[in-house]
Amino acid sequence: MARLTRKQKEAVAKIEKDKVYSLKEASALIKEITNTKFDASVDLAVRLGVDPRKANQMVRGVVSLPHGTGKDVKVLALVTPDKEAEAKDAGADFVGLQEYLDKIKGGWTDVDVIITMPSVMGKLGPLGRVLGPRGLMPNPKTGTVTMDVAKAVTEVKAGKIDFKVDKTGIVHAAIGKSSFSADKIEGNANELLTTLMKLKPTASKGTYVKSIYMSSTMSPSIAIDTKIGV
Repeated sequence: MARLTRKQKEAVAKIEKDKVYSLKEASALIKEITNTKFDASVDLAVRLGVDPRKANQMVRGVVSLPHGTGKDVKVLALVTPDKEAEAKDAGADFVGLQEYLDKIKGGWTDVDVIITMPSVMGKLGPLGRVLGPRGLMPNPKTGTVTMDVAKAVTEVKAGKIDFKVDKTGIVHAAIGKSSFSADKIEGNANELLTTLMKLKPTASKGTYVKSIYMSSTMSPSIAIDTKIGV
């Protein structure tokens, strides 16, 4: 087992053992225990009482974080020529079609989100092996396959993220940066949790939100009251 550094020990010492924190308390504490030299990402891990193997218990959705992600999201708009100006004006970092399809085919995936149109999706099918594992395949359910390209680009740039429960029943999501104020971290976390509650599958029985943990890059995790923010 790796030894903890002095700063890591100090961070662990600030978290009371066996205490379940309120969302407000955790949002303030995460700033105290983050000691990275860079602006660390703040993440939320929510364990749900669902069986992701069953289609009627899959939890997937999108949420617009009120205070953004703090990250400069690189967006690729795969669109036809008549939509290029619209995508560029909305702030897309890369705009085009065939040239980028060829680049992706060659292994290029230096983007965070790909937005496209329904008529282009057929061209992306063969690239599933490249885009799928990286979570880059556009999907109508997350708003990344649409005719309103400008709106989709603007929302992503402003802090819209998509999330999906993994095979172990956990939703992982980045909700901001350690440089955010505690209030902004709390606001973004609450928005995600509220959205998750709205997506509770009717087939899910028993306790829906089993645990919530907040952490930042390289920090220990903080247990949060599952009744907070929902």
